[in-house]
Amino acid sequence: MEQAIHCKGEVYPAGGPGLFLLGRAEEIAQRLASEYEERVQLIYLDPPFGTGDTFSVKLAAGKTRLTIPAYSDTLGQEEYLSMMRVVLSACKRLLARDGSLYLHIDYRMSHQLRFLLDEIFGAQNFMNEIVWAYKSGGRSTRHYSRKHDTILFYRKSKSVYFNIAAVGIPRGPEKRNNMKRSVDAHGRVCFSIRSGGKTYTYTEDTPVFPSDVWDDVEHLHQRDPERTGFSTQKPEALLRRIILASSRPGDLVCDLFSGSGTTAAVAAKLGRRFLVCDASPVAMQLLRARQLVSQSEPTFFDGGQALRILYDAPPYADLTPQVALQDTEGILHIVYHGAGEQRLAYLAAGELNQDGLFCPRSYALSPTPGTVITLPHLPNACLQACNYAGQMAFFKL
Repeated sequence: MEQAIHCKGEVYPAGGPGLFLLGRAEEIAQRLASEYEERVQLIYLDPPFGTGDTFSVKLAAGKTRLTIPAYSDTLGQEEYLSMMRVVLSACKRLLARDGSLYLHIDYRMSHQLRFLLDEIFGAQNFMNEIVWAYKSGGRSTRHYSRKHDTILFYRKSKSVYFNIAAVGIPRGPEKRNNMKRSVDAHGRVCFSIRSGGKTYTYTEDTPVFPSDVWDDVEHLHQRDPERTGFSTQKPEALLRRIILASSRPGDLVCDLFSGSGTTAAVAAKLGRRFLVCDASPVAMQLLRARQLVSQSEPTFFDGGQALRILYDAPPYADLTPQVALQDTEGILHIVYHGAGEQRLAYLAAGELNQDGLFCPRSYALSPTPGTVITLPHLPNACLQACNYAGQMAFFKL
């Protein structure tokens, strides 16, 4: 390998359609507001809660467990609200006329942010204060246990798109309240109730729509298969409800505090485009790994632009992957032997395009000694190595 080189970002044919930007929300939001003004259908924000804590990501690297700093939630209240004012003002510009915003927060800042949202969006555009109640966590004896988050739901205007039917759940065969249970001629379970001189009948297939209290979405447990190691990760079921109710297939969904990457993951699964950012290189690494399909065998593909990852200030590190190059009939086989004391989360081979973007042709997630990735001979061939902290290095081949 030759000397290290610099890249502006990465372009993938899989894992999208979407864009991840590495940078602080308050800085990126204003730039996005100009480029994507009134083009975003839905914005979900899960910002720091004002806890005063520093959070880490716990990741499995082979048989070793790594604890890596993710982000610090240590801003004073005045500085925090100033940052959120910039972000929320940009969000209003980003939203399409029929778009909406969901701000996920808890008791620490919900009242201040409600006032701020009323000021920026207008109190008349408040839709709901959604209570997400969960059972996980400890039990306090000094006060009532705090077992819910608040999601503030605002619209851009009266023409907001909202489809409650998209998130209805079948009533099911269980009896509810004082309804009379019966079975119709088609064998369907029915429920009826008389009110105001009228009889209302529902079948077990009749959808029940969620209210503003969501106690049917479980908090992620420590061993949940969805877990990425991000301590404040939100469940896909929560984002699925929000995205289905407030966007259509093909719409653009935005998240300026990407974190574990749940918004992008759910948006892609539901056929939406995503526009997300985060200041933490760990969040970039988690999103990359989550959006690209992890395979035991090396992956090989041709060009495309389904997923883009861009960074103004790349988190470069002194990574020196030990590889052996083997040329077989015009195909370069890159055999990974390790990286000293560093553990790689990602290894990719590709080319640098004319815009300074790295275009992988083959990659491996969590490579182990003996992993092989392949690459045809290319004029600007290079290798990318990334550790679990999201730090990376590029090398000319």
